[in-house]
Amino acid sequence: MEEKIIKPGDLEGDLLTQEKINLKKPDMYRVVLLNDDYTPRDFVVWILMRVFYKNETESTRIMLEAHTAGKSTVGVYTYDEATTKIAQVDKIAKQYEHPLTCVLEVESGGEEE
Repeated sequence: MEEKIIKPGDLEGDLLTQEKINLKKPDMYRVVLLNDDYTPRDFVVWILMRVFYKNETESTRIMLEAHTAGKSTVGVYTYDEATTKIAQVDKIAKQYEHPLTCVLEVESGGEEE
């Protein structure tokens, strides 16, 4: 098969068009911390700081909200980020023999930019 080389003068008078690409924002998911009556509060704060990179004040606020309301939103992430963080929490909680649980809730997604 012969390769055709296009020179600048070959396209004179031709209309070049550019295809518009619609980008879709990624679906976002809320990571929600669930309250339990067995995991120590200090451990929950430590997990929030270690896995979610929250400072001590924010971690304490999230922990107390989960303790009083039954659950608290930790953050909003893409699916991969959220599931990775939940897996990290599960692994560390099991390692220390605590029933600490985080779940995934759909936040938003699918809108075009």
